[in-house]
Amino acid sequence: MHQEKDFENIIERELLNHYGYHRGNPEEYKKDTALFHNEIINFIQTTQPQQWEKFSRTSPGEAQKTLITSLTKELKSRGMLDVLRNGFKCYGKTFKVAYFQPNTGMNPETIALYSKNRLTVTRQVTIKTGIKKGRKPDITLSLNGLPIATLELKNQLTGQTYRNAIDQYQTERDPKDPLFRFKERCLVHFAVDTDEVWMTTKLAGAKTYFLPFNKGDNHAAGNPPVLGEYRTSYLWQEALQRDSILEILARFLHLETKEIQIPTTTGIKYQTKETLIFPRYHQLDVVRKLIAHTKQHQSGHNYLIQHSAGSGKSNSIAWLAHRLANLHNDQDDKIFDTVIVITDRKVLDRQLQDTIYQFDHKTGVVHKIDENTKQLAKALSAGVPVIISTIQKFPFISQAIQTLEKKGTTVTLTTQDKRFAIIVDEAHSSQSGETATELRKILNKDGIEAAIAHQLLDDEPDDNLSDAAQQELLRAQLTRTKQPNLSYFAFTATPKQRTLLLFDEPGETGQAPFHLYTMRQAIEEGFIKDVLANYTYYERYYELVRLSETNPDLPRRQAAREIARFVELHPHNIAQKVEIIIEHFRNHTRHKIGGRAKAMVVTRSREHAVKYKLAFDQYIKDKGYTDIKSLVAFSGSLSLDDFPNETFTEVSMNGGIKSGEIPEKFASDAYQVLLVANKFQTGFDQPLLHTLFVDKRLAGVQAVQTLSRLNRTTPGKEDTFVLDFVNQPEDIYKAFKPYYEETPVGQTSDPQQLNDLAFQLYEWRLFHEENVNEWCDIWFRPKTSLTGGEHKKLNSLLDPVVDRYKALEEAEREQFRSQLTSFRNLYLFLAQILPYQDSDLEKLYAYGRFLLKKLPRSANAPQVDLSGDIEMKFYRLEKISEGKIDLKEGEAEPLKGATATGTRQPDKNVPLSQLIDSLNERFGTDFTLADQLFFEQITESAIANDNLKQAALVNTKENFAPVLDQQLENLFLERIEGNEQIFTEVMNNQEFKQVVFEKLLESIYEQLNSPSGASFR
Repeated sequence: MHQEKDFENIIERELLNHYGYHRGNPEEYKKDTALFHNEIINFIQTTQPQQWEKFSRTSPGEAQKTLITSLTKELKSRGMLDVLRNGFKCYGKTFKVAYFQPNTGMNPETIALYSKNRLTVTRQVTIKTGIKKGRKPDITLSLNGLPIATLELKNQLTGQTYRNAIDQYQTERDPKDPLFRFKERCLVHFAVDTDEVWMTTKLAGAKTYFLPFNKGDNHAAGNPPVLGEYRTSYLWQEALQRDSILEILARFLHLETKEIQIPTTTGIKYQTKETLIFPRYHQLDVVRKLIAHTKQHQSGHNYLIQHSAGSGKSNSIAWLAHRLANLHNDQDDKIFDTVIVITDRKVLDRQLQDTIYQFDHKTGVVHKIDENTKQLAKALSAGVPVIISTIQKFPFISQAIQTLEKKGTTVTLTTQDKRFAIIVDEAHSSQSGETATELRKILNKDGIEAAIAHQLLDDEPDDNLSDAAQQELLRAQLTRTKQPNLSYFAFTATPKQRTLLLFDEPGETGQAPFHLYTMRQAIEEGFIKDVLANYTYYERYYELVRLSETNPDLPRRQAAREIARFVELHPHNIAQKVEIIIEHFRNHTRHKIGGRAKAMVVTRSREHAVKYKLAFDQYIKDKGYTDIKSLVAFSGSLSLDDFPNETFTEVSMNGGIKSGEIPEKFASDAYQVLLVANKFQTGFDQPLLHTLFVDKRLAGVQAVQTLSRLNRTTPGKEDTFVLDFVNQPEDIYKAFKPYYEETPVGQTSDPQQLNDLAFQLYEWRLFHEENVNEWCDIWFRPKTSLTGGEHKKLNSLLDPVVDRYKALEEAEREQFRSQLTSFRNLYLFLAQILPYQDSDLEKLYAYGRFLLKKLPRSANAPQVDLSGDIEMKFYRLEKISEGKIDLKEGEAEPLKGATATGTRQPDKNVPLSQLIDSLNERFGTDFTLADQLFFEQITESAIANDNLKQAALVNTKENFAPVLDQQLENLFLERIEGNEQIFTEVMNNQEFKQVVFEKLLESIYEQLNSPSGASFR
């Protein structure tokens, strides 16, 4: 009762008695073809009698042999999966070898054919290379005579585990045996014991790579105990049961083909790699649970899928998109008219196209929006099943429809009775901000109009607004909340608190996320590396001395930034760090991953990156090193006081390598280190990246995303290393801990905070409720009733407020702006989750949003100049700690969300000497790039565009303007990452956008016609 055969007996018995299988006869297995010939013939004769009758007349007496021969040839050329889904041809006739469950129950014939499928479990078939004892697979599963899976079973009570089963596959199973040939016969092989399940889709001898097919145990790897069952009983009770395995064959398994890069001494070579993808347990589980919940509850729900890096998110999204596009309810009505995938990743587009084509075997199912908003409008109007787009195109759909109509193309975009599933590739920015509001407005236009009509009848009228303005105000409020015809399916590894509150459909724990695959499980299962396993922290010690005899009072924050900047950019500081970085790389990092390991240096600003690059190259030159070479990545161009006659750019410092070429060049053997400033810290996938040198303050999600650049796996990569000059281990622990297992959510923001902030804003007496109402009565006028003078009127109403604002003291101006900004941000968040609409708050939000744009920024604040006032007396770096930051210990702090902040205290003047003493204890602050950087990036991209370059050379500036205007949206979209706030201002404020366009036109045209042209200022 403890032998392996007892384990085998139980699995077979349960499959036969409860899970839809028949007992297979091992004697009927033909080892030369690896098929059950009788099963195949019987299935075809039973399900396709007329086809069989016609075919058998063409080759009397040889029909069965001929059919098996044709089937064998097509299995070899096309593969098992394609033949199962689409049948095979023999003498001009197509025969089906399986029938899969239809999307609806409207056709009884297809349901009857589905019931004819015959699954068999066969023990100990004699394979062609199985002459020696023990070479028979324990269990072979077949569908209508075609083998689809094998299982090797081990029992811990006999001293063996799944590892012995894996070894058996690797050493005793010949990949050339007909049963084990990749793609041609069995599609998956399981190594199973009573605790764990592992799987592979391709046998390759000792190189066979097995993946876990485990549920996870309390957020870690493995499987939980089950009373009265094996830990692995779910394999045959859930995954392999009849309907489940047939669904996996029909709607999950797919052949992934991708081009991989192989670094060589002469450059990058490309090779095509095929991988048969069988879903891991959490992928199968999340898609099925989402589909089941949606089928029961229909549209109107927000789901958060918190899956760690390494979870196979791209495949999960592809499977989910296909299932949602074909999902029907119990009345056979289609639940969603269109599935929209919101993503900026080009690789996901191709994966969706390829994966869904394998399921449906037809083109046009997936429509990629890669041109302009007019393309998106047409796709929505046509009811394309799956649309891939960026969220930034949605606010301009109405404008695009009008443009098309002017050109004679009528696009009817109605949302009446239409439902949409929106799959979000990254949840953070998917449902916040005015851009996401516009998406909801577009996709539920008719539903919102109906709600407006109903609410206007029930609510008391607002005497301060015209009827038409009241409707527009109500429309703005209603588009912020959940829409009953929209369901969001948002994926992220690192949710913020607002993400968990907005995507609030509860999961098994009774709260969001709906589904969880943790960082801990991904690490323990080997899908990502533990980037905190080897973490070294350096502390810096320095002393500053005051040179000037005077001890002036200076603004504290400004002086602190200048002193920190003095220390960070001091040549001795950078020189010491560069020496540590280069020597550590040469002595340790470069020998990793078979001598191919690479490193990244994360700097805090563009100026830091440039100085690092200069010091890096100089140190290498002085030492005569030839085995290390660096690239630098930063945006725009800049000058340094030390080099007054030189302008630094990526291209000039990288020897002519363009920005878009950096990833490929870094992947080659020519470069080992990448120095970055606010680039390549998110979304950069380079598996050879082994070491990270951090010289930038990191916190929260940014710390997790930056350090996670190291977590990608690749053959030969056994570990990673982080050397941090700035962040203490306890701070990194606090950043990572909430995303290691469960992510606790802090207290939800109190809606009363909005009322408190609104009261505080009115207390300044800069504007009154009458001012807000007068402004909103114009702002909320329907576009059809505009006279053309509204822009002038809106500005004239704000100008007196701006004048009163200018009359305030500097500290008061700073405090008012901070409070108004807090109100805007808090309302934008809370309006999406409040169970009611408050028209007064909506009006104040609309008014305040544009008032903020009009308020002048403090440009007259005295600048702090410390040149000649301070000097560095000594400086040294000392290793403080090294080793593992253990995330298994302790409890995660709850995520904090939006609050009624806005009471920042004004900057105070303090003696310079006091600041120096303070900075000697607490070293420096973090810096952010100016908004100007965004426009420098746009200018840089435009100058590199060959089409724009050619147009500028042959046109006047006036004729060049419409050419640039057509390209502007794409230029903005290319540079959205990290610039969301300034991007939203450009896109949502037409006046602001026009000013930007004029400045960009001047700068770009001048630079394209003259190498010495001025950049955007």
